Amino acid sequence: MANFNIDSAQQRTYDAIVIGSGISGGWVAKELTERGLKTLVLERGRDVKHNVDYPTTNMMPWEFKHRGEIPQEIKEANPVVSRCYAFREDAMHFFVKDNEHPYIQEKPFDWIRGYQVGGKSLLWARQTQRWSDFDFEGPARDGFAVDWPIRYKDIASWYSHVEKFAGISGDKDGLPELPDGEFLPAIELTCVEKYFKEKLKENYGNRHLIVARCAHITDPQPIHIQQGRAQCQHRTICQRGCPFGGYFSSNSSTLPWAAKTGNLTLRPDSVVHSILYDEAKGKAKGVLVIDAKTKESVEYYAPVIFVNAAALNTNLILLNSKSNRFPNGLGNDNGLLGKYVAFHNYRARINASYEGFLDSTTKGKRPTSGYIPRFRNLHKQETDFLRGYAAGFHSGRYDEQGWDGLGVELKDNLAKTKLGVWHVNSHMMGETIPKETNYVALDETQKDEWGMPKLKISIDYDDNDEKMVKDFIEQFTEMYEKAGFVDIKVSDSKQAPGLDIHEMGGVRMGKDPKTSLLNEWNQLHACKNVFITDGACMTSTATQNPSLTYMALAARAVDYVVRSKMV
Repeated sequence: MANFNIDSAQQRTYDAIVIGSGISGGWVAKELTERGLKTLVLERGRDVKHNVDYPTTNMMPWEFKHRGEIPQEIKEANPVVSRCYAFREDAMHFFVKDNEHPYIQEKPFDWIRGYQVGGKSLLWARQTQRWSDFDFEGPARDGFAVDWPIRYKDIASWYSHVEKFAGISGDKDGLPELPDGEFLPAIELTCVEKYFKEKLKENYGNRHLIVARCAHITDPQPIHIQQGRAQCQHRTICQRGCPFGGYFSSNSSTLPWAAKTGNLTLRPDSVVHSILYDEAKGKAKGVLVIDAKTKESVEYYAPVIFVNAAALNTNLILLNSKSNRFPNGLGNDNGLLGKYVAFHNYRARINASYEGFLDSTTKGKRPTSGYIPRFRNLHKQETDFLRGYAAGFHSGRYDEQGWDGLGVELKDNLAKTKLGVWHVNSHMMGETIPKETNYVALDETQKDEWGMPKLKISIDYDDNDEKMVKDFIEQFTEMYEKAGFVDIKVSDSKQAPGLDIHEMGGVRMGKDPKTSLLNEWNQLHACKNVFITDGACMTSTATQNPSLTYMALAARAVDYVVRSKMV
């Protein structure tokens, strides 16, 4: 019987284990398998194969029972996830429903999740901006959070590495606050966006409107053709899964690439309960997995483990990985695991109209928009709040209908459409400051159906966020007025944190083991063979969409593992 146990353990032993198959986990899998390492990828959700499991991708509007809308009873049963803009009839099968993995909200928090192979890479907004040293140096300059252990020069080549493979569309804009990358041809701004771009230069000089860089292939290169991916068709129904592979996802790109090496083992329906620690050797030895369907448990082993379960679930797994050496969670010698969680503030919006360019309109759709990089507190502290915000900017003309009359008259009026004036809108993406009071923790009494403690979430806005919202509204109102926009309307959604879907931190990087959990290689200070390269590792949030940075950090960490001969 002992020999059978040895044989069984050998069959469950790999060179590396990756927990999570989303944007960052997919990249870890690609990099590890390319280097010849036998890699096990564990995904808690179901399998989703590219093109095979996109059931709505080619459906016409009239083929949906509710024309794309969510029935009221589903909204009522899912008050959290139904707030997400992409939770609609065509994509709701890619979202975790509220009752499928409940959590405890000590303060309101909308936790949006996608449990399937590919994770939220099937659902993300595909916006990709590099960080600059304004971002990596932010905590050191203003004294909040802790200093990042890396700077832009440490990650610049890895940004290039992932951009070339993923396919990023954009312009080289020459802005130090938003470094240029390896871009495919940019998607064009509208005439109104170009007009606003010039007005910002004319009135401010240091405020810029660019086309938002996005993970869409506009000119397929050999590396994309080798992946079996084609040019983006501008369908803008990306949340259904793209049959062309026109936008980057783990399903269409990194995971198939990893599979082609013959070194990938993908195990869906695998809920990781905890990471197993070897007290004698002083390092992690594997993971304990609960089968999502049968609830049976099994252990897998590897000399290196990457945790990429998405920020809050990564915190959950580490907190639940207890041993004699780590009674409060793996690597948690300083008691900071789960703390200093931050997010992006998306609350404020501004809309207006513009009565010029009535001889022009747009044709077709775009998978991106304009983008205004952060301009507040860059070179010096100039406001009564810390850090700053970026913003989207979108413009378009839409058909207007007549709603007068009844019966035949109303029907005729509805059939008569004409183009209205240009509409413009912006939304803020504000950086929030990581604080110890913003945390996640394990509940001491309640467990989920897999036997794991439920996650308690206590995250909220603060006075800095309120001041930032106020400044965004004031500054953009002024910018809109100077551009001649009219009928300006501002709003503050007061939405709970989480709906931004950019939660970060809890296992932050840093220079000092007393104040951080990870070193400059995303390696746990206290358990050197465990790496965290998803949003949990982030020391601060900057204002950029974060996924590109996760991908770059993931590839960089794998390179360190290989160069260090840890396997």
